[in-house]
Amino acid sequence: MSTINEGEGHFSFDSELLPETLPTDPFPIFQHWYDQAVSNKIQRNPNGMYLCTVGPDARPSCRTVLCKILVPDPGYIVFFTNYESRKGREITGNSEVSILFHWDAMERQVRIEGPAIRSPQAESDEYFASRRWESRVGAWASKQSEPIESQDALMLQVFETVEQLGLDTAELVNAGPDAKVDIPRPPHWGGLRVFPRSVELWCANETRLHDRARWTRELVETKSGIAPAQWSATRLQP
Repeated sequence: MSTINEGEGHFSFDSELLPETLPTDPFPIFQHWYDQAVSNKIQRNPNGMYLCTVGPDARPSCRTVLCKILVPDPGYIVFFTNYESRKGREITGNSEVSILFHWDAMERQVRIEGPAIRSPQAESDEYFASRRWESRVGAWASKQSEPIESQDALMLQVFETVEQLGLDTAELVNAGPDAKVDIPRPPHWGGLRVFPRSVELWCANETRLHDRARWTRELVETKSGIAPAQWSATRLQP
C-alpha cells in the first residue's frame, strides 16, 4: 500500500477520503489520483481538464485542454496550445486561469487557480517533436479560433502549408502517421506552465457530506521564473 507521511498526517492511497490530518503538500495526492485515472482508463481522455480564462471584456471562457506534464516539485502542470488562439490571447492579457479535473467514475475532482506562463523553448520543442507529423503540420496550418468558410478551405490551407514547409504530400501519406519528418515548431505554438496558488481536492462521500480541502501558497516572481512558497492547508465544508 502506498502512503504519504507528513508529520502527524498519514494518508493511505487506498483511502476513499482525505486524511484527517491534511498533508502539507497536495501534489502527492493529486499525482496519485491523476496516475490512477490514466492507468485505469476510466475515460477517453483522463488527462482532460477544463481551462477557464478571462478576456479583456472581463467575460470568462472555458474549454477542454489536455494536461501533458505534471511536476509535483515545485508543483505545476503543463498544456500546449497556439499562443494566438483565443485562450492564448486571453492568457497573454491576463495570466490568471482556473482549471478543473473531473474524474466522475472515481468521484474525484481537482480545482486549480494560478498564473499560466510560457514554457521554456526547449520544453515546447521536445513535446512538439514527439507529435505525429499531421499534428505538427496542423499547428502551422490552423489559425486557431479564427473563422474559415468550410472544411474544404481548411484542407486546402493544410496542403498549402505542406508545400510551404517543403514536404511531399504523397510521400507523407504513403509513409503513414508515424513517419519521421523534420518539421520545426512554429513560434506561435508551445507550452504553458500553470503554477497553482491554490489547489482544491474533492472526493465524494455517499452521505453527501463530501470531503474537501484547499491548499494555498504565495508565488514570487523572479528573473528565472516563479518561486513558490510553502503550502497552507484548510479543510472545507461540502
